[in-house]
Amino acid sequence: MLACSILIVYLFPKGAKFKYEFQKGKPWQYATLYSPFDFSILKSSAELESEKKAILEAQLPYYRAELSVIEAVKKSFDAQFTNFFDLPASSNQYKVIYDFGLLLLDQIYLNGVLPLGFDQKDGESVFLIKGNFESTLDMVEFVSIENLKQKIDYLIQNTAYPSYTTQFYNLFFEIVQPNIALDDKFTENVLNESLDGISPYRGLIQENSIIIRQGDVVEGEKLQMLISLREEYASQLWNEYSFYWIIFGYTILVVLTFMSLILFINNYRPSIFQDNREISFIFLNMVGVIALTTIVVNFDVRLLYAVPICILPLILKTFFDPRLGLFTHVITVLNLGFVVPNSFEFVFLQMMAGIVTILSTTQLQNRANLFITVGRIVLVYLVGYIAFTITHEGGIDKIDLIVIGFFLLNGLLTLFAQPLIYLYERIFKLVSDVSLLELSDTNTKLLKELSDRAPGTFHHSLQVANLAETAANEIGANTLLVRVGALYHDIGKMKTPTYFSENQTGSVSPHEEMPPDQSAKIIINHVAEGIDMAKKFKLPDRIIDFIRTHHGNSWVYFFFKKAQEMGDDVDEKDFRYPGPRPFSKETAILMMADAVEAASKSLREPTVNKIEQFVDTVVNKQIDEKQFHECNITLSEIETVKKVLSKKLINIYHLRVEYPE
Repeated sequence: MLACSILIVYLFPKGAKFKYEFQKGKPWQYATLYSPFDFSILKSSAELESEKKAILEAQLPYYRAELSVIEAVKKSFDAQFTNFFDLPASSNQYKVIYDFGLLLLDQIYLNGVLPLGFDQKDGESVFLIKGNFESTLDMVEFVSIENLKQKIDYLIQNTAYPSYTTQFYNLFFEIVQPNIALDDKFTENVLNESLDGISPYRGLIQENSIIIRQGDVVEGEKLQMLISLREEYASQLWNEYSFYWIIFGYTILVVLTFMSLILFINNYRPSIFQDNREISFIFLNMVGVIALTTIVVNFDVRLLYAVPICILPLILKTFFDPRLGLFTHVITVLNLGFVVPNSFEFVFLQMMAGIVTILSTTQLQNRANLFITVGRIVLVYLVGYIAFTITHEGGIDKIDLIVIGFFLLNGLLTLFAQPLIYLYERIFKLVSDVSLLELSDTNTKLLKELSDRAPGTFHHSLQVANLAETAANEIGANTLLVRVGALYHDIGKMKTPTYFSENQTGSVSPHEEMPPDQSAKIIINHVAEGIDMAKKFKLPDRIIDFIRTHHGNSWVYFFFKKAQEMGDDVDEKDFRYPGPRPFSKETAILMMADAVEAASKSLREPTVNKIEQFVDTVVNKQIDEKQFHECNITLSEIETVKKVLSKKLINIYHLRVEYPE
């Protein structure tokens, strides 16, 4: 428990906890709240999103002009000029036209040339970076390859050289290269700087200013001031000194919850409390759910409702009982209230979902039950979420479909309970209803062997299983567990089947030629041999418990009396089973059913009254021997079991109640 507490406290948020709980749309239940210090009002998420959207819409793209391209184009101009202009190189006209061509190039590259196919829109502004200078231009001010001819015509039309338009166009078409490119990285950096520059605050609340009055509805500006105060409160109280006090406070709270669970198990489930393996299993699952939820909240709080928390009560109910599953779920959810935002809403939804999980029929041997239970859990989440949204927002238009998707994902992940249960069975040696159902199949290798080698014992085990199952059902015990325990309780008789009366076919018993103490030893040894055989076939410990306890520490009375009659020096230990005595309702029921069924074979001309008296005698003898002192079965439940056994035996012998004439 201490290790679990330390781990959970380590996972908890280490900031100070705001001492007021509030919800949007609910009245302020506390006294009028005054500001304890100056603090800034945080902008709401809607305000921040609006500012971000405005920046994104206003952000102009950055284009960069490559000056090296212009130099390369001019070199090409010089090299190819004579190919398009048939003028003597030494003439004045050559030099004039050459210089005029350079001027045209300067005009074309004044702002830059766009690449071929670029979408050029009038009125669309961009930033242009040329060298160390930045300017804002309209896209129409750039030259594109497609409108190169129009640009040349425009530049030449009012000059003295319009006759050279075609030559200049042909030359420029060959040499002009685009030198304008979008600078995505620079644009992104500028945009990120602008977004990072958004201030999360607006306005200032001075010390002793009224934040909210008692009875006011928590909404709008009041809600935003409360959120801002909560954040500032945690920030101002955070220091090294307060850190240790916060850890100390969390530790006390966690230990209190775990102590509650320990006390519950000790008072109401003592057998679990004394089993370190089962206690470790319960706490491991609790810590696992808390750790998983904390990790998810720290990663992305929106994924909170995708965490399958109801898998915890589902698993504990399968291995133990619904009451323990619900109590453990409550303790887990209370601890998670320190971690999650909107803790009241979270705790409420998880409590309701946990109750539905416990109340649903979840015997996993029927696969449909698990799907039905998961469907109910998801329905509770959806209905609860919609109801909270209506109370917070005043309508259903604010319902987030993504959250609904997370609830559906939660349901799918909860279905993982079935393979997880199988894994736990192997690791912790626990038994679920699925395993019990598999073991109850009489075609299993061990029961087939029992049927072949000791058919009388096999028939006896079937009869005991039917009696015990009916009795268990009447007093609310685990019917499937007691049935499986009954089927396997006498497997040790396979070692020496003929030494047990139900397997003897003749009138002569092998015990007639043996001393009583040796006969008693063979009879008693079927318990130890059954345990060894069960371990060899890897039966669960809970089934082996039935083999250990079905005779308790009772006498092998027939051979004990025979030894006394023969005048032998009798050692009582040689005629008593080693125990232990039954320590659960199920093992107690098996002891009664086994003794009654075995002894009923000796009844001669049975009647209803004889059977009822016979059952009373057999069970009362076990009570007198204190066989049931270590289990949690009551005298009232024992009386119910006796009535059930009597009724079943009456049905077996096909008897009717005798009515007076």
